[in-house]
Amino acid sequence: MVKSRTAKKVAETFTQTQEVSPDIVIGRNAVREVLKSGRPINKMLVAENAHGGSLQEILSMARKARVIVHTVSQNKLDLLSGTGHNQGVIAYTPPVDYADLDDVLADVAKKAEDPFFILLDELEDPHNLGAVLRTADAVGAHGVIISKRRSCPLSTTVAKTSAGAIEYVPVIRVNNITQTITAMKNKGFWVAGADSEGETLFYDADLKGPLLLVVGSEGKGISQLVRQSCDFLVKIPMRGKINSLNASNAAAILMYEVLKQRTK
Repeated sequence: MVKSRTAKKVAETFTQTQEVSPDIVIGRNAVREVLKSGRPINKMLVAENAHGGSLQEILSMARKARVIVHTVSQNKLDLLSGTGHNQGVIAYTPPVDYADLDDVLADVAKKAEDPFFILLDELEDPHNLGAVLRTADAVGAHGVIISKRRSCPLSTTVAKTSAGAIEYVPVIRVNNITQTITAMKNKGFWVAGADSEGETLFYDADLKGPLLLVVGSEGKGISQLVRQSCDFLVKIPMRGKINSLNASNAAAILMYEVLKQRTK
């Protein structure tokens, strides 16, 4: 029995190490060079027993770049990196660079189109994010905005699920969702939040003009602070026994309503 359990654990570890994400940068020198280059980093993991050498310099650079840093056990770091030779540091980088909101808005202005953006509030499932990007590309949305914290970052899983849309739909990563909403309101956007308690059925709402569509996570929906920041809330009617939709499905229904209203 002991031998069987050991063999099973070894097999599981081998399987996991074969699935090391290509988004991972391993080792102090490699991570330091990524930080020096200014390349985006989703998050950095540091072993709890790591110390000395260049580590303090790396942590200082990470703080200046506002990179999220988590402390984990050395065993977990070895498992995630697929090697024990990681020098106590790994970093996750996105498969494509995040876009700058002002740059994207400037590009939209050149097209003389009404800007349409989707903001995802604390959406943590990479498959949902990938599906949202795929639909965003299909309806001609100009960008998807996500939060730096408590949201799924870009990854190879997101890229695969998006079926290539990640290459065409700009993803903007922001530090503060409510501040971003306020800034976009000041630029003339209407902000519509998807909420089961919304006062308007989505197909009765006016979704034309500069629009920011806010979609929350499956479990919690949009947060209270974000809900209060929206100009109006829309809901999708439900007649079945399940009282909620998958976040990417709900987003798709709403995005196609926006497309419908803009192509009448």
